Amino acid sequence: MQAVIVAGGLATRLGPLTRETPKAMLSFGGRPFLAHQLDLLRGQEVRDVVVCIGHLGEQIVDHFGDGGPFGVRLRYSRDEQLGTGGALRCALPLLVDRFFVTWGDSYVPADLRAAWSLFARSEAGGLVVVHENHDRYDRSNIALDGPYVAAYDKQRTSGRVLTHIDAGISILPRAAVAAILPDRVASLEQEIFSPLARARRLLAFETRDRFYEIGSLAGIEDFRVYLAGRSAKVEAARA
Repeated sequence: MQAVIVAGGLATRLGPLTRETPKAMLSFGGRPFLAHQLDLLRGQEVRDVVVCIGHLGEQIVDHFGDGGPFGVRLRYSRDEQLGTGGALRCALPLLVDRFFVTWGDSYVPADLRAAWSLFARSEAGGLVVVHENHDRYDRSNIALDGPYVAAYDKQRTSGRVLTHIDAGISILPRAAVAAILPDRVASLEQEIFSPLARARRLLAFETRDRFYEIGSLAGIEDFRVYLAGRSAKVEAARA
């Protein structure tokens, strides 16, 4: 299985924290955030990883190299600040027939193998891992209709009741990315997710597990607390 991590953003919301350090390289427990993401992916048999780099991306390449010491195959694509869809379009030569997409500030401890199996058995045009949210962790942006996403609406213009949120990881076919015109700014929401939802071709894989993001100071603290709690459980199990 392959995953693409879109990690080329400027991270302006974090101010001085990311002025000289990309979000993916922020330290948690003495390790870069990206190392924790790679642990999560490798643990679910995702060994082929493409990182879309941009802002200070050379730090990521210098630290992680080809991914060998981290148990994965790592390759890099330069993100030219063309939006989320444009970043994937730039990575097109490295993409296989279908792949996970996640963000450089997202940590999603969902059952990715089950999500992959669900999508492989379907004729859907994409899949989004969702969490029942009711505006708890951030503004909900998804309405469900059975196993499908009925609305993917970050701008809240659909008029639907939005109960779920995109947890930060999805599955897409290469053909969907190939259809994005090259060398222009493109949004995954506008180009792929919203049209698929309107056509009832965007599957939802619901996870009960909390997702984490480090795109805000509150999110950074939440993830630190999560890691501390997980470490405490490991130590208790060893005792």
